[in-house]
Amino acid sequence: MGIFGRRNTTQTVTAAPASTGPDLTALTGDYAIDPAHSTIGFVARHAMVTNVKGGFGDFTGTLHLDGADPAKSTAVLDVRVESIDTGNADRDTHLKSADFFKTDEFPMMTFRSTGAQALGGEDYRVTGELSLLGVTKPLTIDLEFNGSAKDPFGNERVGFTGKAEILRSEWGLTWNAALETGGVLVSDKVKLTFDISAIKQA
Repeated sequence: MGIFGRRNTTQTVTAAPASTGPDLTALTGDYAIDPAHSTIGFVARHAMVTNVKGGFGDFTGTLHLDGADPAKSTAVLDVRVESIDTGNADRDTHLKSADFFKTDEFPMMTFRSTGAQALGGEDYRVTGELSLLGVTKPLTIDLEFNGSAKDPFGNERVGFTGKAEILRSEWGLTWNAALETGGVLVSDKVKLTFDISAIKQA
């Protein structure tokens, strides 16, 4: 994924286009997402008046980062949908059922990147395909690079946060209920959030 900005901690500089930025080739390599220090979440509107937040606890992913040419970076993400957690067991059971994710039939949700773009500064955009319920549709994720560091165990890490929006109906998640006061119980628009820490493998 194209996430290769670096903040200069010793002086203030004006963000430059990727082609004239600092040499970030040291970040180039293959990374594994660390699920113990990463989260994949979502937010959906409930009953037109509040937000329900949740996430997925079981996922794996890999990144290939190209510090010299961010457009050559790639990302793969596999999420076990049954690991969904909204903090309410009854709601989670409903979400796993045939009304929503049909986890018995479609246990996995996947993302495969098809392109990456440096937007300037610490901001990047990754495009790809999200597969869910047997349906594959384009997805765009906006990212902010959080930096790179070596942890106390000698692991070289990169981190970033990301966000995206989808209409769940486009993937076949159409269950809903009408409200007496107008509107519906569950919003069609769902916001996706990513907080990722990845460890360099090679």
